[in-house]
Amino acid sequence: RWSPSRGVPAERAPPRVLIVKTSSMGDVVHALPVVDDLRLHHPDAVVDWLVEPSFAPIVELHPGVRRVLRVGWRKWRRQLGRAATWRAIATLRRELRAERYDAVLDLQGLLKSALWGALARGPLLGYDRASAREPLAALLYRRTAAVPRALHAVERNRRLAAAHLGYAAPQTAPRFGLRAPDASWPVAEPYTVLIPNASRPEKFWPEGDWIAVGRRLAREGARPVVLWGSEPERQMAERIAAGCGGVVPPFLSVGEMAAVLARARAAVGLDTGFSHLAAAYGRPTVGIYCDHDPGLAGIAGPGPVASIGGKGQVPSLDAVLALVDALLAAHGPADDAPARAADP
Repeated sequence: RWSPSRGVPAERAPPRVLIVKTSSMGDVVHALPVVDDLRLHHPDAVVDWLVEPSFAPIVELHPGVRRVLRVGWRKWRRQLGRAATWRAIATLRRELRAERYDAVLDLQGLLKSALWGALARGPLLGYDRASAREPLAALLYRRTAAVPRALHAVERNRRLAAAHLGYAAPQTAPRFGLRAPDASWPVAEPYTVLIPNASRPEKFWPEGDWIAVGRRLAREGARPVVLWGSEPERQMAERIAAGCGGVVPPFLSVGEMAAVLARARAAVGLDTGFSHLAAAYGRPTVGIYCDHDPGLAGIAGPGPVASIGGKGQVPSLDAVLALVDALLAAHGPADDAPARAADP
């Protein structure tokens, strides 16, 4: 069998790797380049992924992932008194132990992710105590590796995988590898995307500034599409769209959102998963950070991207508009976004 400690196949059986990265959406997106890195060095590798159900559709868009296992801990932890919860946990345990992995790679570095990874059949590998987000997780790993905490999340994931899976730390630009799903919501192209909602109100940016950005994008000949995910978010999206001549889609699943993002002329969004997903598809993307330092988890992707703001540093409208103009100028006219995004 393939030995992750040596990083070379001892026989012809393809190496089997389980990636543990359960949440959140942006973190899952930032872990995707590990699949392409691994398959570049081990083209026959079999890759499975353990993830929260909400984010499973994103992982399923990567053709290099064979099987996506769902761990519904966000739901289960609120329903531990129900028999159905324990049946679901037992089912996941059987799935994790259905076959033996040559490496179970915990990219999350949390105690919960290490505990779920420990249920799988195979050596659990992860960060050392100084590198893990929760140092106690390192006690559960068979082998650990040191990865500087000051690196961007994409680079940390890639370096940890390289250290454990037997190849040199990649020096190339990350490849996210996502295919573009078929569009299910008809929207005339070209269009741009605004993502004005996030998980916490501390991340919000002024509504009037979103309207101004939408108007600027509309003048470029690309109608703004304003995304939403809940009823209060839909109401905000309607107000922004009305102010800039945009359009608000119906409720879209994660996969349907991915189809919209993959074909966008550009995207402007808060520090939220869909902004990171747009960048992963190579869309020119501006990430607006109002409550978090973008240095460790800024917008990353193969196209022109930029992050602005920080903890307690709400970026000005003029600064955001300058970035939008620069990214659009660097990108040039609209291209065949779905075809390029689907390239392996």
